Amino acid sequence: MSRPASAWELPRPFGARTLALLLLVVVVGCFAGQRVEMGRMLSLTGEGVLAAVGLRDQSQVLSGLGTIARSLFPPQISERTEVARIEGFDRDRLPWFSHVETVETREPKLNPQTLAMEEVVDQREVLVEPLGYLWHVAVKMLETFEIAIWATLLAIVLSAPLAWCSAKNYTPNRAVYTLARTVVGMFRALPELVSALFLVLAYGFGPIAGVLALALHSAGFLGKFYAEDIETADDKPQEALRAIGANKLKVMRFAVLPQVMPQFIAYTLYILDRNVRMATVVGLVGAGGIGQELKGRYDMYNYAHVGTILIAILLTVLVLDRLAAHLRGRFA
Repeated sequence: MSRPASAWELPRPFGARTLALLLLVVVVGCFAGQRVEMGRMLSLTGEGVLAAVGLRDQSQVLSGLGTIARSLFPPQISERTEVARIEGFDRDRLPWFSHVETVETREPKLNPQTLAMEEVVDQREVLVEPLGYLWHVAVKMLETFEIAIWATLLAIVLSAPLAWCSAKNYTPNRAVYTLARTVVGMFRALPELVSALFLVLAYGFGPIAGVLALALHSAGFLGKFYAEDIETADDKPQEALRAIGANKLKVMRFAVLPQVMPQFIAYTLYILDRNVRMATVVGLVGAGGIGQELKGRYDMYNYAHVGTILIAILLTVLVLDRLAAHLRGRFA
């Protein structure tokens, strides 16, 4: 027998327990916010907004952002190098579009005989490359992409056996399962920047440390994602293959992989996209790529060069993001 609409009664969307939990979260959040200066952040941000719309004379945040913008732009495109500092310089084999200029500088120097300050004209030759620094940044960005590619490939190789041993329905025994899960968790728990610091000490400055740092961290994520998909795959095709005598490897190849391959491709493309961005970060500690160039220029206060690097990073990430989205839509 159907009940009238007036007899139906929906439960309350929020109970006393939910409200108490929300209140506890707010209290804990306020306490933690004081420790990380959230109040000061809101105050400075508000002052910056008021200064931007003309309701306040000045703001520390707005002034700092303006100083940064004036320092970074216009970006550096050309490269000027003193000829005397170029080893094996050949005037007959100059780089494309480059030329040699003679630059005069006037500096006051003390004459040791008369003990008077005299203006001395110093002439030096400079190699001018109109697109020299832009080309240098492009080469460094290519190295960064290569670091990400190799890190992703190594992560796939490392994560495949870890995923097999981390899946409850395929691991040989409980001890192997526990060990594999521990290794996967350890790889994920160690940030790339921290591992890159130690790998730089072991392998020296350069891309090797960056590749290994990214590969180890990515292997932890891929091993976890792959294992969970293997565990949750539909068991009916697997039972059918087991019934005709197929071993675990054949069941994995013909029953599990066809189900989980789209997710595997999506995970791998995400890790590749992430590794391209993180390859820039690990370069800050000397692990190669554009990040190492960024750190060096920043330390030398060459902010116009930093602006060029940041623009190159932004454009590269945008292009790779669109490419990854296209590949995910096509294969995943």
